[in-house]
Amino acid sequence: MPVSRRVATYVGGTNLADLLERILDKGIVIAGDIRINLVDVELLTIQIRLVICSVDKAKEMGMDWWVNNPALCSRSASEALLPAAIERLEERLARIEVSLAGPQP
Repeated sequence: MPVSRRVATYVGGTNLADLLERILDKGIVIAGDIRINLVDVELLTIQIRLVICSVDKAKEMGMDWWVNNPALCSRSASEALLPAAIERLEERLARIEVSLAGPQP
């Protein structure tokens, strides 16, 4: 009775998840310049720089512009400042009301 054996072989390929993990871990930079000239006069120059990496890698490289951007910060950080802002507005309103009332007879 012949016994058939299968030999598992691995073809050196990379699936999309492995590729994405490698790119986010190491990072990738895509750079390019577009120049439009007319009769040796430069009319337009566009410089394109694209960095693709993980947030941790970006912080490691010193790119953390999103940390101080109010549009990108979590709501909890902005909500922590809200009570102090309300208090300042109430104090200002009280001063305005006093100045509008004028001296009392």
